[in-house]
Amino acid sequence: MPTEQFNCTPAPLLRRLAALFYDLFLLIAVLFFASALAVAINQAPIPKQNLGFQIYLLLVTYIFFAWFWTHGGETLGMRAWRLQLQTSQGGAITWRISLIRFIAAIPSLLFFGCGYWWVLIDQKKCSWHDRLSNSQLCLLEKKQRS
Repeated sequence: MPTEQFNCTPAPLLRRLAALFYDLFLLIAVLFFASALAVAINQAPIPKQNLGFQIYLLLVTYIFFAWFWTHGGETLGMRAWRLQLQTSQGGAITWRISLIRFIAAIPSLLFFGCGYWWVLIDQKKCSWHDRLSNSQLCLLEKKQRS
């Protein structure tokens, strides 16, 4: 069931990276709060090497992105750069798709960003995590003021 945005304009690499950069500022604040909450509950500092704490922060990071993706397809950074995430068929992102995308984005970023650079050579301008999650990041048209 194609929608109007099925034939979307693929998001350029620089806009993707700019949106990610914006989102990192908000994510750092969220992780700071989540860490403070964990320390308060633990009533003692938590070592960085604590695997449970690292998994907790990874889960908080997933929830941060997935909530935005499943509620309108835009993080705050994506909204600022006029980007929207949707399925390859033009539909809304589900929690399942967001999980696949999040997990696939980790190696995309860790392998020197190769999963992101892939946009430059991919025929459909998709990143690794776009392909693996069957989703696409679209550049939205500029809204005309009336």
